[in-house]
Amino acid sequence: MPKVKLAVIFYSMGGTNFQLAKWAEEGAREAGADVKVLKVEELAPESIIERNEAWKATVEATKDVPVAISDDIEWADAIIFSVPTRFGNVPSQMKQFLDIQGGLWANGKTINKVVSAMTSAQNAHGGQEATLLSLYTSMMHWGAIIAAPGYTDPVLFGAGGNPYGTSVTVDQNGKMVDDVEGAVKHQAKRTVTVAEWVKNGNR
Repeated sequence: MPKVKLAVIFYSMGGTNFQLAKWAEEGAREAGADVKVLKVEELAPESIIERNEAWKATVEATKDVPVAISDDIEWADAIIFSVPTRFGNVPSQMKQFLDIQGGLWANGKTINKVVSAMTSAQNAHGGQEATLLSLYTSMMHWGAIIAAPGYTDPVLFGAGGNPYGTSVTVDQNGKMVDDVEGAVKHQAKRTVTVAEWVKNGNR
């Protein structure tokens, strides 16, 4: 059977969600998937970014990562999104990317994509679950199949036990408080497995 094609699409200001995306890539490759790691287009003015050292560093670190386009959605059997929370919602950069996929949606190209999502915030109750649920609402409109991690492996409890998707708290120095690498890799492998089921079922 052909490999599952997975797009890991992230937005990252301080580097956290870029790291989550890289861990997801590792887990998915271990599960046998063909993986693309992609970022969404930055919308913030350069003058704002220049005033934030962590943001500038992330822009530099991700400069060679391709920007996600509609063709990547069409290519993928499965998609993992990774975004920070913004007042309990997805960042405007990711929202714009989703909003401009109307053409794909209208032509049925988003149907049965297997999707999962991850997020981060600066405190443990900073809107992580609401952010994931907000993103999943859009995925329901797409006709996608949501592969949330639930409580499918004990590794999830050590990472905070978020059943909607891996979420991590980031301290004031930009460091992850929780050890979520294992949870991210499990979530990626589960997403690939569900996509394999769907791919097999559609053959």
